[in-house]
Amino acid sequence: MYDNNPTLDALRQEPLPEDKQGEALQSPHLETAATGRKFYIESYGCQMNFSDSEIVASILHEHGFGLTNNYLDADLILLNTCAIRDNAEQRVRNRLQELRVVKQRKPDAMIGMLGCMAERLKSKLVEEEQLVDIVCGPDAYRDLPLLVEKADEGQKAVNVLLSREETYSDIAPLRLDASGITAFISIMRGCDNMCSFCVVPFTRGRERSRNAFTIVAEAQELFDRGYREVTLLGQNVDSYKWVNPSTEATVSFAELLVMVAQVHPDLRVRFSTSHPKDITDEVLHAMAAHENICNYIHLPVQSGSTTVLERMNRTYTREWYLERIDAIRRIVPDCGLSTDIITGFCGETEADHQETLSIMELVQFDMAYMFFYSERPGTLAARKYADDVPEEVKKRRLNEVIALQNKYSALQYSRDIGKTFKVLVEKRSKRSEKDMCGRTDQNKMVVFPKGNTQPGDYVYVTIKSATSATLIGELAPQG
Repeated sequence: MYDNNPTLDALRQEPLPEDKQGEALQSPHLETAATGRKFYIESYGCQMNFSDSEIVASILHEHGFGLTNNYLDADLILLNTCAIRDNAEQRVRNRLQELRVVKQRKPDAMIGMLGCMAERLKSKLVEEEQLVDIVCGPDAYRDLPLLVEKADEGQKAVNVLLSREETYSDIAPLRLDASGITAFISIMRGCDNMCSFCVVPFTRGRERSRNAFTIVAEAQELFDRGYREVTLLGQNVDSYKWVNPSTEATVSFAELLVMVAQVHPDLRVRFSTSHPKDITDEVLHAMAAHENICNYIHLPVQSGSTTVLERMNRTYTREWYLERIDAIRRIVPDCGLSTDIITGFCGETEADHQETLSIMELVQFDMAYMFFYSERPGTLAARKYADDVPEEVKKRRLNEVIALQNKYSALQYSRDIGKTFKVLVEKRSKRSEKDMCGRTDQNKMVVFPKGNTQPGDYVYVTIKSATSATLIGELAPQG
């Protein structure tokens, strides 16, 4: 446990790859150690949801619940949801229908919805649709045991109140990723940016920065337990700002990065996500000065058109974004870059779309999360702008964006052939027990022969070939 001090959890909704959506958290030691009722949890959407699920697991474990990896054995099934796109919500609704089989087999079993979708739909899920027994928003997880008691008694079990203070700083998350090598650390909650297309400020509330010393303590504790990489999470990490009540000194994100990096040279530090309007040269210089702060930045552009960016309320221009890219490449020359792109936003013309393609050509991102615009109820865009780009046009533009990104991903990965990288070994390759995999400093996945390596080791790998998403190499002489 850590001191209960304000922590900010401003995290953008960074979607996970399709094979990670709806992933159940794994922790066999909890399943065997706990006595009482069992819970099962699936997480959808962003990295913050996966981090929040570890907080939920900690709270439930403290109240006598054990974790099961089989939802058919669970007394309490929880879905930690995402509301950033309609498709994400439909996936959850379909999953709720599938889970009805549990209620048929175990009438006393309960289903709960957590996260952003719970915050957006509130009591409708319990009262009108009767799909779930419990609804709990992102700032109300401490109330989950009480909500379970209410549901047991047949009462309405809903708490979606947002908080200006809740950061869960005093709760040590139960690390449920079976690898034991990489972990998330939430440094803030909420978002103040008010992008016109985004529901996050309404589902996660205003920004709150977490006590810097509790973040460092969490990183130290993880390192002591054998973890070798942490990712600092926030909707917009660059706006992290914590004021020390004892000294009234302000800790910026750049200063926080250095504090975490100083935990140990062998602890890699990543962060997500940055906002183009806020990422500073100080952050870039901190990255350049510390070898263990990874040279990788996820910098969502959303659109290459200044006109569209203005309607999106992104508060930067095309020119500003490109200047930040230039700064990154000047100060951190080997930095990996990824982005988010939305096609077919309200009023987007063909000329706007071509500007998006052209900025992709100028930057040549390593990777991108790409989607066509999905109107979300309650957002500024839904209230102010007509969703006037036909769906077939949105999809055609998206396909063009995907095709161009695939080209540049393949090009960027091929440029690494012949180079030797320091790789943190994470786990055994899914395709072969003879191979291991891990990531470079630039966040590129590398597959290589196992040799005598173990998860948590640092090894040097020379790249022999590449796809558009993976580097394949051989172990090089170790330094």
